[in-house]
Amino acid sequence: MDKIAVLIPCYNEEATIGKVIRDAKAALPEATIYVYNNNSKDRTVEIAEAEGAVVRNEYMQGKGNVIRRMFREIDALVYVMVDGDDTYPMESAPEMVDLVLNHNSDMVVGDRLSSTYFQENKRPFHNFGNSLVRGSINKLFGCNVRDIMTGYRAFSYEFVKTFPVLSKGFEIETEMTIHAVYNNMQIDNVVIEYRDRPAGSESKLNTYADGFKVLKTIAKLYRSYKPFGFFTIIAAILAALSIGFVIPVIHDYWITGRVDRYPTLFVCGFAMLAAFQSFFTGVLLSTMALNNRREFEMQLNMLQRHKETDYNS
Repeated sequence: MDKIAVLIPCYNEEATIGKVIRDAKAALPEATIYVYNNNSKDRTVEIAEAEGAVVRNEYMQGKGNVIRRMFREIDALVYVMVDGDDTYPMESAPEMVDLVLNHNSDMVVGDRLSSTYFQENKRPFHNFGNSLVRGSINKLFGCNVRDIMTGYRAFSYEFVKTFPVLSKGFEIETEMTIHAVYNNMQIDNVVIEYRDRPAGSESKLNTYADGFKVLKTIAKLYRSYKPFGFFTIIAAILAALSIGFVIPVIHDYWITGRVDRYPTLFVCGFAMLAAFQSFFTGVLLSTMALNNRREFEMQLNMLQRHKETDYNS
């Protein structure tokens, strides 16, 4: 088991990967540096090997697939994940590592949005998307994570080995954040100085397609982690529609003593039944989610003993 593992997912980063590895060595000289190549077609692998990094491959395309592979294969007391595009300062890594090793942090977020991100980033829709995602998650899950989409984070052993990677692409950062928040894991924010990609380095993030995937992921995870809130919202919408459309029917009946719109009455009745069904579905699933939380806590206790045994041996 490594004490510190630096994890760098890469796809066509020959322009910057060498500098990222050198900066990581300077900031964390005792760390083992892993570069996970995701089908790069340039000299990324050659440069990473020349710089002394441990290079491994993930052949299924997508950042989520790469992170799944990294988390499965590597055991360490603390993990530092950083993109290979040289947009994040490795000088902040020692502070992030210290929070995990000495202050019980499970996930340390490299917070770009509180410093230079909005000035450095030249893509306005990325700025809007980051703000939208941050506001949505903090509101829905009752947390205060300052940068949801950052690719610069540090993790504890317990986080990495309990995190079920379901996403295939860039929505993985959103999934990480919600996993930590929901399971009451300690999250810390470290403000970092973000810099835009240097010339010759191109972003692989598609603003619209990947942005839509992120929003879809938030909705799916809210349904899974907060089923009572999710299904109560649906129940409230159905009940409001049912009441709104049935009021004119009742009004006409009160005046004339006749029901002239039976189809509307029937549809409103079924909509109200669906509302009740949705509400009780949320109650049932929230009970199941609570049991999952109990099992998760037991899993954490087992991992703690496993980590201590492996590292001491």
